[in-house]
This record gives sequence, structure tokens and C-alpha cells, in this order.
Amino acid sequence: MNVEVRSRLSRGDRMEQTLGVAHALFAERGYAEVTMEEIAAAVGVTKPLLYNYFGNKERLYIACMEQAGDSLLRTVAGAIAGTEGPGEALGAGVRAFFAFLDSDRAAWAVLFDETLPGSGEVAERVASYRGQIDALVSQSLLAQVPAGRRDAARVEIEALSAALLGAAEELARWWLRTEAIAAGEAAELLISTVEPGIRARARAHVAANSPTSNPPKGTSKA
Repeated sequence: MNVEVRSRLSRGDRMEQTLGVAHALFAERGYAEVTMEEIAAAVGVTKPLLYNYFGNKERLYIACMEQAGDSLLRTVAGAIAGTEGPGEALGAGVRAFFAFLDSDRAAWAVLFDETLPGSGEVAERVASYRGQIDALVSQSLLAQVPAGRRDAARVEIEALSAALLGAAEELARWWLRTEAIAAGEAAELLISTVEPGIRARARAHVAANSPTSNPPKGTSKA
């Protein structure tokens, strides 16, 4: 008599398997359309066990989102590290953002799902990741402003970083919807539009910090 022996997964392995299945379903159909019952059936576990592992649908989605968000943050941070000048930092960050999108569309779909609720724990986590990306860009640009001008430049750079992230997200959605150009071309389009302004503002801050911009009393600029 043949007896089928089904291998038992440890709790950790089963949770990892569940995250993989849930991530794929959420990426394909969106948060609003996927149910815990469907996820449990796809994994091959009972719905009560799924709730026991993750608590509720929001917590399960957040676990999927953390994988995507952490990966995106590492990608952008690694690209920006070691750059010289705000223009170079901008270019490296935007290229990394679109390369991530092109290589892992499921991660993007989970992190920037437009069907997510506008309030609650999931919305707070989305805002937190966007805030971390925004802060990463702001800090990278600010670090390349002369120390004496950073306080004066801080508000301007924070505003610019928020605008840049919004533009990158919208351009990414357009690219995903149309694929009219390559992801790298979309990145270069945004960079070529924004970078001249970044470089101009950086030069202005450097010039304002130059000793010749504030000559000793009684002297004039040459």
C-alpha cells in the first residue's frame, strides 16, 4: 500500500511561504480585491491558522510591504552613497528607483498600491516608507551643501525632495501603464528635467558661502 507522506513545514518556513503567496496575489490584484480566505486556500492552510500567524489582513499586507520597502530603500541608499554633488546624487537615486521598478514590479505594486485604505495601519506604514525615501534624498542633498549654508537650505531641499518623489512616482505609474519608453529612458527624462535646477541651486549656495560673497567691511567685490 502506498502512503503519501506530506512534509510538515516549520512555523517560520510556513510564514515565509505565506508571505510569498500573499505578495504575489496582492501585487497582481491589489489589496482591496484579495481576501484572507483566498490566501489561505492558495497556501494550503486554514484561515484560522493564517490569522494566528499574522493577526489580520492589514498585518499580512504590512509584512509583504516591509520586504518591498526595505529592498527599495537599500537600492536607493546604495546608489546615492559615495556620490559627489547634489546633481550626481539626484541622478543616481532616480536611476536606482527606476531600475528597482523595472526589476521587481511586484514589489512596486505592493508598496504603491492605489487600492490601499487611506487611513489605518497600512496607510501609516506606506507614509512611513515614503517618508524614509524622502528623508534619504533630503539628507543626501543636504550633506553636499556647504556646512555654513545647510540651515538656510534645509527647507528648500525638503520641499524639493518631496516634489521629486511625487514626480518619480507619477512618472513610474505612467511608465507601468504605457511602457512607451524604457525604464532607463524614463529615469533620464526626469533627471534631465530636474538636474539643471538642482545644480543651479547648489552653485547658488556655494557662491553664497564663498568668502568673496561677504567681503570685509570697507572693501568691495572684484
